[in-house]
Amino acid sequence: MHLVFTKGSGKHDRMDVMRDDVVSESIECPKQGIIPHDMVHYAVESMLHKRGFVGRVLEGEAATFQMQAEAESDGVERLVEVFQADGWSGWNTAPADMLDLYQVTCKARQCEPLNVGEDDIGAVRRRILDLTAQWQAVPVGKSLAVGFEDGGAA
Repeated sequence: MHLVFTKGSGKHDRMDVMRDDVVSESIECPKQGIIPHDMVHYAVESMLHKRGFVGRVLEGEAATFQMQAEAESDGVERLVEVFQADGWSGWNTAPADMLDLYQVTCKARQCEPLNVGEDDIGAVRRRILDLTAQWQAVPVGKSLAVGFEDGGAA
């Protein structure tokens, strides 16, 4: 199974969930000035081997914006938000500051933070920057496919 992100010409890109080389679901991804939100999910989940939105979809849950709360996926969502903020500010926030923001965000949303350190932040950021370079090279109307080698996020 893999995900295919297609660059749109308007306010949205698209993510297709591919199962057995057939599109099983499509999600409109609002453009945000960095890579699509769900591509950030892919980077976080695949690098940290954590189960978030993408992992849940890969396991067969419907790709909706209103999934039931789950401790690990909630922690992933908060970390994705921290990486998005880092991207919007130029991808140069100190890892320690990102971890502090993550703790504050988790506390504010009453969710258990994942056990991540500065090395994890660096690894995910490098993956995101690699995806960013690939995404920037994709022309409008064309796609970038990403996948999990082991078939899942965790």
